[in-house]
Amino acid sequence: MSAIVKLDQIYKSFGSNQVLKGVSFEVQKGEMIAIIGASGSGKSTALRCIDRLEKIDSGTIEVCGMRVDDPAVDLHKLRQEVGIVFQSYNLFPHLTVQENIMLALRHVKQQPKAQALSVSLAALEQVGLGNKADAYPEQLSGGQQQRVAIARSLAMAPKVMLFDEVTSALDPQLTGEVLRVMEDLAAGGMTMLLVTHEMAFAKRVADRIIYMHQGTVWEVGPGEMLDNPKTPELHAFLNNGL
Repeated sequence: MSAIVKLDQIYKSFGSNQVLKGVSFEVQKGEMIAIIGASGSGKSTALRCIDRLEKIDSGTIEVCGMRVDDPAVDLHKLRQEVGIVFQSYNLFPHLTVQENIMLALRHVKQQPKAQALSVSLAALEQVGLGNKADAYPEQLSGGQQQRVAIARSLAMAPKVMLFDEVTSALDPQLTGEVLRVMEDLAAGGMTMLLVTHEMAFAKRVADRIIYMHQGTVWEVGPGEMLDNPKTPELHAFLNNGL
C-alpha cells in the first residue's frame, strides 16, 4: 500500500534553532497517528510542514501524491486535500457558525449557495452541532467552537486531517466533547495526524503513536507502547506527565 503522507529526512531550522533533525515517517490511508513528545520536540512543526505552513530546509514530503517541498506545488489544491485544525478556533465572530463553514465552500470550492448550505449543515450534524447553525461563536463554549472548527475542515472533504493540540485550551469536560468527535472520524476511516498531550486517548484510538524527542522520531508503535516504552526517554516523558 502506498502511503498517503510520507516524510523523508525532514530538516527544519528557525534561525540557529534546529527544530527537525531528519524526521521520517509514513501514514497509510485511513490510519490515525498520534504524535506525542515534550514541548519543543518538533511535533507541531512537523505537522505544519505537511500542510506547507512551514517550508522545510531539506528532505521530501509527499501528501496525496503531491510533492509539498516542491516550490511549484499547487497550494490551493494541497489545502483542499489536507484539513488542519489548530488550538485556536480562528472563527469569524461576526459570522454565524454556518456562515463560517460556508465561507471556504463558496469562495474556494465555488459551490452554489444552496449546496454550501447543505454541506455545511451536514458537517455540523457530523460534529453534533446541527442545532447551532445560526448561533454566533461567542454564544458557544470553547468545546463547541472547536467542534465548529473541525466541521469547517470536514466540509471541504479533505483526504487527510491534521489536528494540532486542539484540546489544550479546553477544560476536561469540553476536551471530552472534542475527542469524541475525533474518535468518530477515526472510526469512519478518516486519515488523521494528531499532535496531542491526551495520552489515554492516543492509546485507545491511534493506530500508531509517534514519540518525538529533540527533533527526531524516537519511538514508534501501537498504543501499548505507552505501557511498555522501549527507551528511557519515553519512559521519563510518560512519568513526567503523571
